[in-house]
Amino acid sequence: MPISLYLIWFLIGVGFLIAEMVVPGFILIFFTAGSWIVATTVFFLPGLELTTQIIIFMISSLVLLFALRRYGLKTFKGDSKGGVDDEFSKVGQKAVVTEAIDQGGYGEIQLDGTFWRATADVSIEKGQRVIVEGEESNNGLVLKVKPSSTGTEKKS
Repeated sequence: MPISLYLIWFLIGVGFLIAEMVVPGFILIFFTAGSWIVATTVFFLPGLELTTQIIIFMISSLVLLFALRRYGLKTFKGDSKGGVDDEFSKVGQKAVVTEAIDQGGYGEIQLDGTFWRATADVSIEKGQRVIVEGEESNNGLVLKVKPSSTGTEKKS
């Protein structure tokens, strides 16, 4: 008994689904849906040519990808200020110096409730507000900062 074409398309979709779980990126899920659309089409229209099946697969997968990927990322990823896939999101944010930073040396800042090692081109005293300019080290653990125009942190 030969295997049905709709079952082959369904299994191709399962393969894409497994690959999506192994390789993050939220792209292959749309090819899963495209495969299953073709499987459903072939189930109801068994005489469909292979070329037509491939065209249906490509069009449905790409339309779903471009129409729904951004919405899906928002839904499943949530709103985050930063992450592995995002560009460095601390740039431009304001922080408070918790350990004085010597010119060209290192100190410590508090940013979003987390303490970071920091460096600056000028000396900055403890309690002064700073603006993050970027990453100083390749590992992202040292931030380059500059003094903020708002001055020192007010204690209440």
